[in-house]
Amino acid sequence: MEYSKRYETTLVAVLFFTWGTVFLDRMSQLYLAPYFAPEFHLSNEQVGLLASVTAVMWALSALLFGALSDRFGRRVILIPAVFIFSALSWMSGLAHTFGHLLVIRAAMGFAEGPCWAVISALAEESSHPSRRGRNVGLVVSAAALVGLCAAPILTTQVASHMGWRWGFFMTGLPGILMGLLLWKVVKEPAEKAAGAAHAAWKESLSILRYRNMWLCSVGAVGFMSWLYVYNAFAPLYMTEVAHQDPRTAGFLLGAAGFGSFFLGFLFPALSDRLGRRPTLLAMAAISTVLPIALCIPQLYGHLWVLAGILFLTQGGQAIAALILVLVPAESVPPQFSATAIGLATLVGELFGATGAPALGGVLADKFGLAMPLRMAAGGTVLLFLAALFIKEPAHLAAGGAGHGGGNQ
Repeated sequence: MEYSKRYETTLVAVLFFTWGTVFLDRMSQLYLAPYFAPEFHLSNEQVGLLASVTAVMWALSALLFGALSDRFGRRVILIPAVFIFSALSWMSGLAHTFGHLLVIRAAMGFAEGPCWAVISALAEESSHPSRRGRNVGLVVSAAALVGLCAAPILTTQVASHMGWRWGFFMTGLPGILMGLLLWKVVKEPAEKAAGAAHAAWKESLSILRYRNMWLCSVGAVGFMSWLYVYNAFAPLYMTEVAHQDPRTAGFLLGAAGFGSFFLGFLFPALSDRLGRRPTLLAMAAISTVLPIALCIPQLYGHLWVLAGILFLTQGGQAIAALILVLVPAESVPPQFSATAIGLATLVGELFGATGAPALGGVLADKFGLAMPLRMAAGGTVLLFLAALFIKEPAHLAAGGAGHGGGNQ
């Protein structure tokens, strides 16, 4: 495959902002919930259901359309999906009942899932092997910068001045622009354009023969349990148990979000030199510190110290780039890279993003809000254990520049 550095740089920039837009739309309902929940008289369970149905539909479509993109090409899947989820995000502002909003957000999750699998696959296969980790890490880190830092400020400011409906209207607009840019910029990767990836459906199941796929799926469950349990219960712990002002909690979470952005492109870039496995082990160990630090009362007397710890230990985007994208895609034949990304994402979303927060809520009701944070730390311990047995993708283990697909 011939690599054009100019095209590679342009593509990574467009994918960065596209993925940021995807995460902006996904997270917007969490930040706008305090505005629309009273109008619709929603319970906490119903608010949680909105997030859960988005996660489930996202997971199913990531695998389905990831496999379709392996068979029919990236552009034909990605570009329509971007326009569709943008329109559905805009339509969320037209909902007048909980049922309407539930159906719209479910459909939006189904449209966003393909974006994750295809964007990740495009970044991975369109990059020179020496820059693959750096580029994937940079694209994935957009979720932290846009979804975890900019989105809560942007959506709540619009909602407070113009109403929550305009918050949804606003989040739908950037995706239209990104869809046009993708249509203009994205080229079909050489293997797809040549039709080399038109494998039979049953051949997609061959990825289950690769040990790394099973380990990445287990690691994805641990990672997403850590990510979503921490995000769900850390604000409650800080305000209700540590008795911090909500603005202080926001400051601390913002510090973690910025840290996730910087670590998100730094460590995957280092993995190009150091290897995927040792980098993943380091990130799992570092990120285990984050929920534990939040449970130490003495740190709340030194908020800048706590903010610094959170900044340095929020490795979420780096872990996502490694366990959900780089290792799965590089461990299977290149014609199945998006399928591999979709499978790891499916397992992680179903058991980690959907099941773990529900279990965390049960534990919180029974044992207190510190328990879900300890559970979150257990998620990265599970990730660490899975990473111990991951085989280094072939091109890194051999010090070569190939794709991968030799670790069974």
